[in-house]
This record gives sequence, structure tokens and C-alpha cells, in this order.
Amino acid sequence: MRHGGTRLLRERYDRAQQHLQVHRRPGGRLADQQVMSHPVPRRSLLRRLLPRLLDDRRGVSAIEFGMTAPILFLVVFGTLQVAQSYYVNTVLNGAVNAAARKSSLQSGQTSATALDTLVSTMVKYVMPTANVTFTRKNYAEFTQVGRPEDFTDTNKNGVYDATECFVDMNGNSLWDADMGKTGLGGANDIVVYTVTVSYKQWFGFAKMFGLPEYQTIPSTTILKNQPFATQATRTGVSKCP
Repeated sequence: MRHGGTRLLRERYDRAQQHLQVHRRPGGRLADQQVMSHPVPRRSLLRRLLPRLLDDRRGVSAIEFGMTAPILFLVVFGTLQVAQSYYVNTVLNGAVNAAARKSSLQSGQTSATALDTLVSTMVKYVMPTANVTFTRKNYAEFTQVGRPEDFTDTNKNGVYDATECFVDMNGNSLWDADMGKTGLGGANDIVVYTVTVSYKQWFGFAKMFGLPEYQTIPSTTILKNQPFATQATRTGVSKCP
């Protein structure tokens, strides 16, 4: 009886070994259905895997950079754009003041083009694509700067109408909201020198936010010409349509 039981156990063992050989994978691993004879419940599997996923920090830096990079680039390029505008404005103001001082001298009365070229050269040194425009208006006194020409307000509405008489101070036979004459003026005259710089912004953020694509920077200075001669008397001429 003992030998019969031993033989039976031996046969069962051999059959089990044959079964394992049939279901064994290359490399010595058993098939999944043999290894996991008792499947792990899904909740239990998630409970074990979730902490591992939460603790896994691989790739976090790349994700964080992808989220913060647009804001970082916006701040950096926006700062560069503001710094560029500030630098151009500083150079423009310095050039305008230098040119205005020279134009107030007697030697500068015949070199307006040369002074404008000087300003344009200084500005385009820092902004080669800039468009530079110049205007000069001169007055007999500081109190006349920016003032309109006198007119007879016939209908008492406080504004000039085309049918009303006016005093032509700048000799163009038209009523002007600014009585200044164009040009450098003469001795002791007051000169308002304005330079306007316009250029396309380097970065496209302005257009992205609905702002103008071109940056415009004006610079104005007011000086009195030197008393190198007697100031010319200005007399207005009455004009009626």
C-alpha cells in the first residue's frame, strides 16, 4: 500500500512538471495565467500602484517648464521691448536738446538741415529702421507758444468760423489754431523744435494684445534764440473772408 501511494504521488508530480514545461515562457518565466493563479482584485492593485505613481518625479521638470515657459518668454521679451523704447527715447531727447542748443546760435540759423541730419544719425544708430520727422515753429514771445490766432467771434460760439475775420500772424492767409511760423526764426525768437520717431517694434507682442504695431516717440524742446541781432517786429494782418 505504501508503494502504491508513493507511485501515485510520483505520477502526479510528473504530470505537474509536464504541465509547467508546456506553459513555460522562453527565459524560464511561467505564463501569466499560471503565475497569477489567484488574480489580484483591481482595487487592491490600484491601491498599491497609486502611491508609486504619486511618488514618481520623473519628467516633472519638463512639464513645469512647458507650463511656465510662455509666461517667462512674455516677461523677458516684454522687458526687452520696454527697455528698447526707453533707450530710443533717451537717445532722442539728448539729440534734440543738442540740436536745439546749436540752432539757437547765430551759426545754426543756416544749418537746419545739418542739425536734422545729426539728430537722425544719432537715432538711427540705435534704431536703423526708424522714420524721423522734424517740425520747427517760432514765436515772438513765450506767451504766444501754442496759442491760436485772434479772430472776431461774430456769433459768440467760442470757436472760429470760416465767415469770421481773423488776425494773420504767420503770413499764410489762413486762420491757424497755432500762430507760430515755420522755421528757425530770428534773433531772440522762441523756437519749438519737435522730432518724432516712428519704428516697427521688434517683437510681435504689441499686435498680439491689440496694441499698435509701430512705436511712436515724440520729443519737443523750447529754446530762445541768442540775441545776435535785433529781434524782428511781428505785426498781424487782419483778414476777412
